[in-house]
Amino acid sequence: MTFRGQDGSRALYQFRRLSGTRFAQKAAARLALPWVALPQVALLATLPYREGMQSDRRYDVAIAGGGFAGRTLALALAWLAPKGFRIALIDAEAPQAEAPRDARALALSAASKSLLAVLELWPALASNAQAIESIEITDSPLNAVLRPYFLGFDDEFKTGEPGAYMVEAGDLARVLAAAVADEKAIDVYAPNTVADYSSDGFGIALRLGSGGAIEARLLVAADGKRSRLRERAGIKCVGWSYPQLGIVTTVAHAKPHHGRAVQHFLPAGPFAILPLKGNRSSIVWTESAAQGETIMAASEADFAAELGKRFGHRLGEITLAGPRQSFPLDLQIARAFVADRLALVGEAAHVVHPLAGQGLNIGMRDVAALTEIIVESARLGLDIGAAPSLERYERWRRFDSAFSAVVMDGLNRLFSNDSTPLRALRDLGLGLVERVPGLKRFLVREAAGATGNVPRLLRGERL
Repeated sequence: MTFRGQDGSRALYQFRRLSGTRFAQKAAARLALPWVALPQVALLATLPYREGMQSDRRYDVAIAGGGFAGRTLALALAWLAPKGFRIALIDAEAPQAEAPRDARALALSAASKSLLAVLELWPALASNAQAIESIEITDSPLNAVLRPYFLGFDDEFKTGEPGAYMVEAGDLARVLAAAVADEKAIDVYAPNTVADYSSDGFGIALRLGSGGAIEARLLVAADGKRSRLRERAGIKCVGWSYPQLGIVTTVAHAKPHHGRAVQHFLPAGPFAILPLKGNRSSIVWTESAAQGETIMAASEADFAAELGKRFGHRLGEITLAGPRQSFPLDLQIARAFVADRLALVGEAAHVVHPLAGQGLNIGMRDVAALTEIIVESARLGLDIGAAPSLERYERWRRFDSAFSAVVMDGLNRLFSNDSTPLRALRDLGLGLVERVPGLKRFLVREAAGATGNVPRLLRGERL
């Protein structure tokens, strides 16, 4: 239960009677804690914050970063943590009445959609979300007259829910921002940053870029791939930059796409055509860095001509229907996902190649796993920022994230070249997969986020 001490500090108190029950034993096992330590941990969680801090500046969790992962985590905790739980969201970007247009569209896996549905955010997105009904994979040189069909997923999508949905980035950003603004348990500090922090056995003290200060039991770094908090914690990364440039835009076309996504592997990198609502598609285009810069600097007519060479004629005449944006491509995995009272989520923890559109979904898995651990610990009166909880999060998420990054890297290296022997080898592999229905169904379930140790939120279960 939640109570206030005589000094006005907030604390969580776990009834001592729970410490000797089977419920406590099971909870200790799930949280990777020795059962005999439960009473001591519960007592530790009741200790007050440091003296001298105003009670309205004390939080259970502080989240640095107001992107997709940071806002979703804040909302999940506000919805699911025990009553009285308080969250600080520290966003470097100032609130805007109308966000600038974003050229990106996002491939939300069925698991990520389930998370948003539990938080009652999906209804606001559903009307403009396009289900991916089928996928086609081709591999050929840029100037090939025909693009041979090697692998497709069609029948695998016809049973049950679609494996993924296309959602425009601006739509998701607006829905998250509106929900955060309406949530009383979340205090937003924006524009602001965490300039520095210090931690001890009782909590973590944050010094804000504005000069203010707040305290929390746990700090979550959701501040992107150049995370200052990760660097401040001394956490190193493994990774490299690709000699490629990512280009995104939206096109309108004369013929309907029928929910079909196309991944066309070209020597410079994959070219993806992803269906949006109406006769529109999102383009995610990987090009060599030098050629990509030239294409981005071209006039609209020349840009459209280059795009047309890669798009093909199946959907009829195409026109640009949105801005173009580009970004460098990297692989990056943090050597640790946690430090003292600090957890990394999203791109602060991992950056993967965009060829399978899984970057956001991997971040949503972080959000779901960390939410589950924090909520379970808070309900038991345990210290949510203590090492056992954070170590459980790292065990749950680091291998999965690293495995996804390695797979994306391997596919990019295998397909982003013009080697005739390699093309023959990979096309043989695609053809073999096409002939094994069981393997195809597994790959669809993997892309949908339905394999492995899936957090309950990603299964659509409320905690």
